[in-house]
Amino acid sequence: MRWWPRTIRWQLLTGLLLLEVLSISLFSLLLVHRESSEIQARAQLRLDHDAKSLALQSTEALLRQQPGWIDLSVKMMGDSPTVAVAKITDPQGNLLFVSEGNENVAPLVPEERAQLPLAKRNGTVYVTLPGNRWEAFYPIYTGEVLRGYAWVEFDKRWMHEQIESLLRSTVIFGIIWMVASAALVLAMGRAFASPLALLHHGAASLMSARGDRSLFPLPVAIHNEVGDVIDTFNRVVASLDEQRAGLNDTLSLLDSMLANAPIGLAFVDRENRFVRVNQVFADLTGSSVSSHLGRTLSEMLPAPVTGEIAAAVESVFSTEDPVRNIELNGTGSKPNRPWTWLVSAYPVRTAQNHMRWVGIIVLDASERKRSEEALRRSEKLAVTGRLAASIAHEINNPLEAVTNLLFLLRNYSDLPEAAQNYAAMAEDEVRRIAEITQQTLRFYRQPTQPARVALSELLDPVLNIYRRRIHTLNLHIEKNFDPAMTLFCFAGEIRQVFANLVGNSIDASKAGGRLIVRARRSHDWKNPAKAGIRFALADTGAGMEPEVREHIFEAFFTTKDATGTGLGLWVSQEIVLKHQGLIRVRSRFAESNSNRDKKSGTVFQLFIPDQPAEPQEALNATPAEQAAEAKL
Repeated sequence: MRWWPRTIRWQLLTGLLLLEVLSISLFSLLLVHRESSEIQARAQLRLDHDAKSLALQSTEALLRQQPGWIDLSVKMMGDSPTVAVAKITDPQGNLLFVSEGNENVAPLVPEERAQLPLAKRNGTVYVTLPGNRWEAFYPIYTGEVLRGYAWVEFDKRWMHEQIESLLRSTVIFGIIWMVASAALVLAMGRAFASPLALLHHGAASLMSARGDRSLFPLPVAIHNEVGDVIDTFNRVVASLDEQRAGLNDTLSLLDSMLANAPIGLAFVDRENRFVRVNQVFADLTGSSVSSHLGRTLSEMLPAPVTGEIAAAVESVFSTEDPVRNIELNGTGSKPNRPWTWLVSAYPVRTAQNHMRWVGIIVLDASERKRSEEALRRSEKLAVTGRLAASIAHEINNPLEAVTNLLFLLRNYSDLPEAAQNYAAMAEDEVRRIAEITQQTLRFYRQPTQPARVALSELLDPVLNIYRRRIHTLNLHIEKNFDPAMTLFCFAGEIRQVFANLVGNSIDASKAGGRLIVRARRSHDWKNPAKAGIRFALADTGAGMEPEVREHIFEAFFTTKDATGTGLGLWVSQEIVLKHQGLIRVRSRFAESNSNRDKKSGTVFQLFIPDQPAEPQEALNATPAEQAAEAKL
């Protein structure tokens, strides 16, 4: 805040004045509110008294047959500082006497006439007039005869004058109080500001590279908590001066190396305690930089690597020779991924013949090793795919011959009925084998141009391939789509996407689970003008942890250990982006066995645009800005 003062003295003064202004304002509001309530109560009593008094005087004048006295009483009542108007009316409400003007000046208003039926012989009636004016009237009787009413209206100017007088007194008291408080704060602030200014000047000099060292130790002229702070500061400065001489060169070298090295660096002493680490090393161990200082290797490093690194450090201290390229392997916790470190250790000398520390260099080779392993698996899968396609192609010819022979056997031979049934069953099984080989070829042989294809040709072959696994797990398949609905796309690539998703769902499902496949016409989530088909693939499996869900579309990321390559969902995302589509995922994770009764599972939603008018431009583009939409 630019308006707030920077010095303690003026901050105290400003804060105190603001507090007093607020306090006095609140006190004034409460006082005015309370005084208004009391004045209103007193006004009601005064109205009651004045109305009764005027009614009694009028009754006395009528009994003595002196009507002139009534006019005099009304005039005298109107001169009261709390009365705005006094008047006398007959029983019908016609004005007879008034304290100012004549009878035609102030006739009864409708609000006043409406209250006449409420009048009782010994009761005052109160009336609220337009403009929040207060009035009261009292009946005038001579014997048992009602002769009229005595009316008195309260003058609010008197109430306002009372409140204004009270406010003036409060403001004058507040001004006097704030002036006295300001003088006291200025006097006390000087006693605090001077030693603090000295301390500030000393700190600024200490921070400056060319500061005046003759200022220290700072003089202690005040004996309170501020004086104790100055004395402690002097001791800290003395301690820093003692340490600075021997550490400047070493710290400069370490700071430069630690700040700029793209690898993990750490330094340990002869007790295997960390002296310095950089941020990269802290990230590898999963702890902050400050938490390493003074801790041992066994306290901060993963258990599988502590012994080997400690042995390397001990070897360096003993032989003063570096140890290079020790490969260490382990497994992280979140997510559960294997890692590989290449560790080297070397001596750090602070003097020519004195080795004080051992430096540890850690290179995280996890990604490189995972990439190499994934590439080897991908090559194996590619070779297996080509081999499967070749085998499927070669199987087609004998399958066709067997099919023809079974047809002839059934239709051109006099076999018994039981044998005919066996031949029909054999023909069905051979036809199923032929269908599987055709689906295998369809996956491997990708078309070079997009084409319009029915949803039954995209989804049913995928489900048929996994039919045996689905039957083994007793999964309930729910299909909700129009088989005749068509989509303009690369059919083989879209089948590959669904094969990856269905395979993952089956892997995550438990026996007796559900697998839901839905498709319907829809529009882009971001651009409603873009039409297409929205697919949903849901399972009731174990679900995914949030940490796993964040990485599922990364290349080579897998949770299947040796059985996974980490490329399925990454390739699927690339295919969807190639079609200018979107892919999203939601998942609920079953954290433990105790939570298995709770609903869990994963839902993948895909939107594939249907744009037959732009086959090349629409399907070959992969805009970078859509990559963020692939993750939810």
